Amino acid sequence: MAEVTETVRIEKLVHGGQGLATLTSGQKVFVWNALPGELVRARVFRKKRSFAEAIAEEIIEASAERIAPQEQNYLATSPWQIMRYDAEGAHKQAITEELLAHEHVELPASGVQLHETPPDDAHFFHYRNKMEYSFWGDGEGLHMALHNRGSHQKSVVQGSALALPAVDRAAHALLGELQKRNPRAGDLKTMIIRCSQEGKAVISLFVKLEKFAKLELPEGVQGLRVYHSNPKSPASVPTKLLYELGDVQLHDTLLGKTFVYDADSFFQVNLPIFEHALKRIKSFCTEGDVTDMYAGVGSIGLSVAGKHVDLVELDPATAAMARVNAANSELEASVIEQSAETDPNTHIYCDGGMLIFDPPRAGLHKKVVEAVQAILPPKIIYLSCNPATQARDLALLQDEYTVEHLEVFNFFPRTPHIESLAVLVAKP
Repeated sequence: MAEVTETVRIEKLVHGGQGLATLTSGQKVFVWNALPGELVRARVFRKKRSFAEAIAEEIIEASAERIAPQEQNYLATSPWQIMRYDAEGAHKQAITEELLAHEHVELPASGVQLHETPPDDAHFFHYRNKMEYSFWGDGEGLHMALHNRGSHQKSVVQGSALALPAVDRAAHALLGELQKRNPRAGDLKTMIIRCSQEGKAVISLFVKLEKFAKLELPEGVQGLRVYHSNPKSPASVPTKLLYELGDVQLHDTLLGKTFVYDADSFFQVNLPIFEHALKRIKSFCTEGDVTDMYAGVGSIGLSVAGKHVDLVELDPATAAMARVNAANSELEASVIEQSAETDPNTHIYCDGGMLIFDPPRAGLHKKVVEAVQAILPPKIIYLSCNPATQARDLALLQDEYTVEHLEVFNFFPRTPHIESLAVLVAKP
């Protein structure tokens, strides 16, 4: 489509992070780089039948909440750099409330609470322990890059204001090793860098080639995996491990317990805030058996359980890390390597037990919801990275459960991503 620009007034922020406005045609438009109340000149870059998407390229009347972003390419990874931090939390709370209201979820008397982060842990920048960068090649050589929002183009970057310093140091170290061999940028997909809170870093490099020159382990990088990834796959999905260098396992501590994870297993990206969520979850724990249905490396279940916990995890690499963590714990812990929807009735306890959910963005599988409705475990802890699907699931369960507590955590400052914690108690 031919791109057009139009002046619009922003009504509110919506789930996803854009400002909502109306075009002269009457069509709704979702606008990046815009805040409620602002009058902006927006470039429409995509039109669908029922809505359009745009980027505000001129702020005609600015909101009092607007501040200058720290990065030129902020829209790529942290589009909410444009607003004050106190406003960010309020908007995340309001968006969550709207999503729950849309699904007619009955809230606790305290409503949707916003977790107030202690000042010592309020890292608005440089908090991410994981970043993914793509590549760009030109006459000056190979560079790190990020995709530009609203286009198919990339921008060359030196790092991210959201990343822990060790992440970007490791990324530059690997970039330096690659530059020595001068590969085609088109043969490379991405690199995913993880680091521990102590600054130890590991990297997974994804390439489109089935054979790739042996690299030296970059200085300051503890471990490196190089994967062939099918060029037809748009994502950095491993097709085959080509080789591994060094030690790809990292260690971090949560609530006094040490957890092992590797370059590819899931682990939370903002550990100080995650610990606050774990403390809240632990305060709701009972003495009965615990089942963690989307367990990852076991960071929730092993942190909050009192005696016995079952960890259900599908991904083999992540389940392997969960077994290591279970063996190192003082709990009676077992790891079930399968998806949550595979025979969920077997793992959902009823007699005094508690169920923990931390599902992917898609939320709970229909089979899991049906098993919960049939077995009725007395308490459910539901941590979500997508309050839209969480609201849907709470609505499905509210005939059987009361929402006792609902709290929004800002795991991802300067971005529109929302983490929400719901505590459900079975009705008498």
